[in-house]
Amino acid sequence: MTGVSKLLFGNPEPSDRLRYSAGAHRRPIVVWNVTPACNLACSHCYAAHSGEQRVLDTGEAKRVIDGLASYGVPVLLFSGGEPFARPDIFELAHYAKGRGLRVTFSTNGTLIDDKKADSLAELGTGYVGISIDGTEEIHDRFRRCKGAYQASLAAIRRLLALNVKVGLRVTMTRDNVASIPQIFDTMREEGIPRICLYHLVYTGRGKEIASSDLSHAEARAALAAIIEETRRCHAAGLQTEVLTVDNHCDGPAIYLKLLAEEDKDRAEKALALLKANGGNSSGEGIACISWDGTVYPDQFWRNHPVGNAAETPFGEIWGAPPPDSLLAQLRRRKELVEGRCRTCRWLDVCGGNFRARGEAATGSIWGEDPTCYLTEQEREQ
Repeated sequence: MTGVSKLLFGNPEPSDRLRYSAGAHRRPIVVWNVTPACNLACSHCYAAHSGEQRVLDTGEAKRVIDGLASYGVPVLLFSGGEPFARPDIFELAHYAKGRGLRVTFSTNGTLIDDKKADSLAELGTGYVGISIDGTEEIHDRFRRCKGAYQASLAAIRRLLALNVKVGLRVTMTRDNVASIPQIFDTMREEGIPRICLYHLVYTGRGKEIASSDLSHAEARAALAAIIEETRRCHAAGLQTEVLTVDNHCDGPAIYLKLLAEEDKDRAEKALALLKANGGNSSGEGIACISWDGTVYPDQFWRNHPVGNAAETPFGEIWGAPPPDSLLAQLRRRKELVEGRCRTCRWLDVCGGNFRARGEAATGSIWGEDPTCYLTEQEREQ
């Protein structure tokens, strides 16, 4: 994640400890796709599947949670499918909270009625990320369900009324990128304190719409729009946390913009934050567990299992992987990345960008991520 608001203004934000501290990637945030079931069929879903899927039962899932707690995982994010399609989701969430984990959710929001909103408030949920992908018409088309936008917005309002922290999650493509200002307008009007804007990853159904991904020029324009809207929030006195996700060249691009604006002091502080964060952390600061317990380096890279948390405690899988394993290699990725990444001056702050997308484009797990839009001059100056 690239903390746009943090780089621009340096204000304290809730997840600073997880992104910029000396031990930021010592233990991973775990995304747990607890079920393949979903009430929608979104066009960009990374976890889309076919056929029967094994799903851990409640007892097995609690043993996975025990392993996460024992290893000291700081945050557990329940995702799916749609996490609220799983009947025992609140039982698992309360169990995780009781084991000392910070519990968060990623959801389409359409299943959060008054009862579930009350349950989330009672749980003391750390955060609920709800997908909004544009205006009502665009969102419903993205989600392939008329009425999805209104249902998600109703969920956001229910949770905010109960003082549950909510954020927006947006996946950017050519079909919705022009809606960025309207999405920010909605965020300001509703009093939503956080937004994550995702670059498309070519996995799951995302492979089917890869042609709708932003060009380099469009990605730059999108970042410019995000920066402008972030500055509007700041000027209005709003402490809005704004992040872009899954294209780590956004960080150097913001630094270079600050330099071009002759804000050298802010630029140097932003660069220090980027170096502390280190860019892509798949296999280090982020992990994924699937509904059957399979562990992956991140939630998008689902063709490279590294173990099963229902069979082996998570800490044994993650903590000391064999030297020739993918996890061990990811922890020295800067030696292995190929193409322009290998000699790029920003490798230490980007981490070689997104491996799942690099592999999808080149066939090599160390291949160059094609979405990096930095010019040769920007890479070398």
